[in-house]
Amino acid sequence: MIARILATATTEIHIARRNRWVLIAVLLMVVFSLVLSAAGSAPTGALGADRLSVVVASLTSLSVYLVPLVALLMSFDAVAGEVERGTLPLLLTYPVARWEVLVGKLLAHTAILIVAILAGYGAAAAITIAVDPAAMSGLSALWRLTWTSTLLGATFLGIGYALSSLARRVSGAAGLAIGLWLGLVVLYDLGLLAAVVADDGGTFTTKVFPMALLANPADAFRLFNLSAAQATAAVSGVGGAATTIAQWQSLASILLWPLIAIGLAALAFRKVEP
Repeated sequence: MIARILATATTEIHIARRNRWVLIAVLLMVVFSLVLSAAGSAPTGALGADRLSVVVASLTSLSVYLVPLVALLMSFDAVAGEVERGTLPLLLTYPVARWEVLVGKLLAHTAILIVAILAGYGAAAAITIAVDPAAMSGLSALWRLTWTSTLLGATFLGIGYALSSLARRVSGAAGLAIGLWLGLVVLYDLGLLAAVVADDGGTFTTKVFPMALLANPADAFRLFNLSAAQATAAVSGVGGAATTIAQWQSLASILLWPLIAIGLAALAFRKVEP
């Protein structure tokens, strides 16, 4: 079983290297991390936090948008692409279970995502510490951001596999992936904020709003990292709710979502006809 999963993962890594997804993911994370960390470290003195913790707060805001997008771009054709290229029937003739195929793809894509995250966050942290050696005290926050970003990426990789299995066409899977990213990462928060303003401190604000944040993996990721950081004051809007929701609740959401996503992907993949 392990050998079959690793063989699938190795094949997927070769495909990703050939399609330049490794290079694209690393470049995206490095460029955006450097730009945002340079802009976000400016208010350090006013916040009373070390420089790296402020940079981590900025990187958290970046990762909420960029990590899910990169994960969906890597995964949207994982099944639909095999169907369109006609390679899925050949793949399923091998003595490998469908869930092993998915786990192999997940391992490969997660490994690529980890490389990109380490490159982006590492570059931003190296420059920050070079400028201010006292920023070393913020390394724990950077480590927390790194492993939670990996879990967030794994969640959206699983969601991408599920969409790819449901669409069975690359064009349809791409449309679903972009639509889900816009809805879950961008429009979801705007809708919640509009509802909070309209509710004016009512039941929705006190009861429904915290649960709605925890139900979204991107928001749970942001809440957990911001509630544990020293630089919570550097954020506002939905991020300001980080101080009102227990940290274990957002952590539980972060840990559960990758399992839910890969479970949904496995169910959708079972229904795909070669």
